[in-house]
Amino acid sequence: MNHHPIRIAITGPESTGKSTLAAQLARHYNALWVPEYARTHLELLNRPYTANDILLIARRQLQAEEETAAATPLLFADTEMIVIKIWYEHFYGPCPNWINHAIARNKYHHYLITCTDLPWIPDPQREHPHLRNHFFNLFLQQVQQTGKPYTIIKGNMHQRFNHAVAIIDQLL
Repeated sequence: MNHHPIRIAITGPESTGKSTLAAQLARHYNALWVPEYARTHLELLNRPYTANDILLIARRQLQAEEETAAATPLLFADTEMIVIKIWYEHFYGPCPNWINHAIARNKYHHYLITCTDLPWIPDPQREHPHLRNHFFNLFLQQVQQTGKPYTIIKGNMHQRFNHAVAIIDQLL
């Protein structure tokens, strides 16, 4: 088994089609994807989340990705540590340094940054419909700082999927 899969990170603001795209791409390439652990964690909480919850989510997300990476030659990450950093810093100020180190050490071959041109779909876990463009710019800045290649993914779900496939086919 290939223990160094090609890793594609799908990142961007809330309600921009990340999970849908991750699932579609995994199906298309007969590969694995790592769902967003935050959803599972927050669904089970019967209280407002705290800074510690976000850090626990980050650790579990990294762990899930490493476990999945060992089992597939191509991996799609529905979220990654930039999401954690932006979320944490929006509410609590500077994030712990290990999050910045995890971003710097990431193993992604390419980032797909989902644009805010899809309609907002309300969901109990989504918090900032009016800040999507603000967050998009933060994501873009953070991904650019990694120095890794990235593509901004826009349009309807069909266009997004086709654009992502064109990018990934070039990597394979």
